[in-house]
This record gives sequence, C-alpha cells and structure tokens, in this order.
Amino acid sequence: MTVLILTSEEDVTADMVVVHLNAAGVPVVRLDPADLTGSAALSGEFAHGSFRGHLSAGDRLVSIGGLRSVWVRRPGDAAGRAASPSPWLTEESAQALYGMLRGCGARWMNDPDAAHRARFKPWQLRLAQQCLMAVPATLITTFPRAAREFAERHPDLVVKPVSGAHPQDPPRAVPTSRVPPGADFSAVAHGPTLLQRRVVKRADIRLTAVGDRLLAARKAVPADGDPGEVDVRFSTSGEPWRPAEVPARVAESVLAYLDAAHLAYGAFDFAEDGDGTWWFLECNQSGQFGFVEVDTGQPIARTIAAWLARPGVADGVSADGTRLTMR
Repeated sequence: MTVLILTSEEDVTADMVVVHLNAAGVPVVRLDPADLTGSAALSGEFAHGSFRGHLSAGDRLVSIGGLRSVWVRRPGDAAGRAASPSPWLTEESAQALYGMLRGCGARWMNDPDAAHRARFKPWQLRLAQQCLMAVPATLITTFPRAAREFAERHPDLVVKPVSGAHPQDPPRAVPTSRVPPGADFSAVAHGPTLLQRRVVKRADIRLTAVGDRLLAARKAVPADGDPGEVDVRFSTSGEPWRPAEVPARVAESVLAYLDAAHLAYGAFDFAEDGDGTWWFLECNQSGQFGFVEVDTGQPIARTIAAWLARPGVADGVSADGTRLTMR
C-alpha cells in the first residue's frame, strides 16, 4: 500500500521523510493539490455500491483505495497553479480531492478538519488549560480599556499575532515582541490583539509529537542575552538545540491534547522558566522539525516515516477524524 504526501515541491522537510520511506521500500506518491488540472489529476467513480478512485502526479498513478496513510504536510491551494485559476476552481478541486480521500480508510497525519480547527490560537490556549498545561495569562481583545487593565495586572507583557503570518506575498512571520512600559493601547480597537504575560525563560522548548512518541529539544537562553529577544525564531543566540527529557506531567498533558484535538502530529512550543516549569505557548499542527533534527540528531523524520508506513487503520486517526490507539 502507498503513502500519499500532500505538500509543495520545494518542501525539504518532507524530503527527509521520503528518504526513510524509500529506504524501507514503502511506495510513496507526492502530490501538491496546487498542481491539479495541470501535472496532477484525479478520478473517482461511485457505482454499484462501491467506489474506485485514482490520483496521478507526474508519471505516478495510485489507487485511492490502496492508500495506507495520507500526510497533509504543506499543501498548496487546490488548482492554485491551473492555467486559469479561480476561487471557484479551487473550491471545486478541493471538494473533489479531499472528499474522495476522506472515504478511503487511510490514516491521516493530520485529518484536514482537525488540522484546520487546531490552527486557532484561542482554541489552543483553552485546550491546553483543559489538559492541565501551564498557560501564561493571556488576553485577546479589541477593547483598549481591557488591554490597559490587563497591563496593570501584568506589567511585563508580550504582544503577538492571533493568526500567525502577515498576509504579504510571500507571507512573513510576525515576531513576538515585548510591550514597552506605558504603552498606548488605543490601536487595539482596530483589530484583535493578543497580549500575554512574558515568561522570564531560561530556555525555549520544542516538543515534536508523532503519535505517542514525544521528542523534545531545548535551546538555552544565554545569561547575557538581550531581554528584548523573546521570539526564538528571531534569536541571534548561537546556542544549539539539544535533546531534552519530557517531564512526566507534561507528557501526560501533551498526549491528552493530541487525543482531544484528533491530531497524530504536533509541534509544541514551550517556555521554560527559572523553576523548570514548561509554559505552553502554542501547538503547530504542521510545524517544521528539520532544524531540530539537524541540531539534535533526534530521529524525527524516521519516526514520522514509521508512523506513515504502518498498514491499515488499526491505529491512528481514521478518515472520519476518530482517534484510535496509537500504541
């Protein structure tokens, strides 16, 4: 049976996993939904109580019924590179592709519906609280007065986007930044603003969860580091990522989070404070892991490949989003 990877052609992180699948002799088809109606094609027939479907990408043809797993990595918008792209064609193509795949019985990493819901940061914060993770005091508001009162209660704050990347072309990440003392919060009225108590951290933590396998890495904050640098993505520190043990209570909470979110994969970001507490910041359902593997040597790509290579839906997340045992 075949592993289907939905991602862009230039996704080098997916390449790392494909190497392991090829080495294990597991058939792989890589398809970018953006190529539909161009170099990618699909067909599905519903007749006599049964379904037969096929996908082609380049010179590869695969039966949809012969898929063992689908990895939704970093796919483009369906038919985004068609000769005459349009929102209508994108919607038609997405309905056709994902509608056929949802009924194929393969395991998902991650189920598209679960992954879409998991993107919402307010939802993440509430779920993390329910799973007993430590979550910094956070306010999302368009009320300037609420922002001022929150700043009075928590004088040391950071501000970050609610949604993530700024809608530029190409999209750019917006760094988390410290809020200066005496800040004027009147602009909050013009758009939802996320304010969060700053965790005075001694390290950043990236925990990559693949099924029930948890691989954590730690990047220490230099004692003489710039206190204005609060976003590890933009850090000028030369400190490498190093393997880290996952505290038992954090591991229990992370597995509960994955179970509740119906996710088979998640990249969790934590801030470790001076007492060793791991404070939850966010979970990216399709987060990068290559930079961690390069620094730490942790077998993240091989672990993902092994999960994808398992046959059938005896474990994992089925096509209807139901989470089954991962052990």
